[in-house]
Amino acid sequence: MPLRSTATSWGAVTRLFHWGMLLLIIGGISVGLYMTDLPMSPQKLRVYALHKSVGLTLLGLAVLRLLWRLGERRPAAAPMPAWQERAASATHVLLYGLMFAIPLSGWLFNSAAGFPLQWFHLVNLPALVAADPALKVLARTAHGFGVLLLVVISAVHAAAALKHHFIDRDRTLRAMLPLPGDSK
Repeated sequence: MPLRSTATSWGAVTRLFHWGMLLLIIGGISVGLYMTDLPMSPQKLRVYALHKSVGLTLLGLAVLRLLWRLGERRPAAAPMPAWQERAASATHVLLYGLMFAIPLSGWLFNSAAGFPLQWFHLVNLPALVAADPALKVLARTAHGFGVLLLVVISAVHAAAALKHHFIDRDRTLRAMLPLPGDSK
C-alpha cells in the first residue's frame, strides 16, 4: 500500500490517521464516561490526566491530519447523486470541525476550572483563560455536546460507508479499509 493516496484508494498515512484517531477517540470517550462517576481520589486524578493527554494528542493529530489532507490527492468518488456528495462533504467538514472543537473545549473547560494541564506528565500547557466559573460551565457543556454530536455524525458516516459497500456495492469503504490490497 503506498503512503500517498492514489486515484482509487486512500494512502497508508491517511488510513493511519483515520483508523488510529478513531481508536483514540473511542478510548478518550470511554475514559471520559468512566471518569465522571469516580469518587475523588488519586486514581480519579490519574484517569482525568490520561483523558486530557489523549485529548491533546487528538488535537495535535487533527492538526497534522488536516495539513496532510490539504496536500493529499483524493481518490475519485464513486458515482452518486449530488445530494449524497453534498451530505458527504458536510459530514467531513463537521467531523474535522469536531476533531478541533472537542479537545479545545476540553482545554477551555480545564483552564476555566483553574486546573493545570500537562501532556502525559511531559509538557506543561498554558491556560487558555483565567479561572472563570461561568465559562467553565459553558465549556463543559460545549465539550459534552460536541462529543454527543461526534458520536451521531460518526454513526451517520459509518452507516453511509456500509451503505456504499453492501447496497451500492462500490469501492468507497474498501478505499479506506486498513488492509493492503483492498482498494480494487
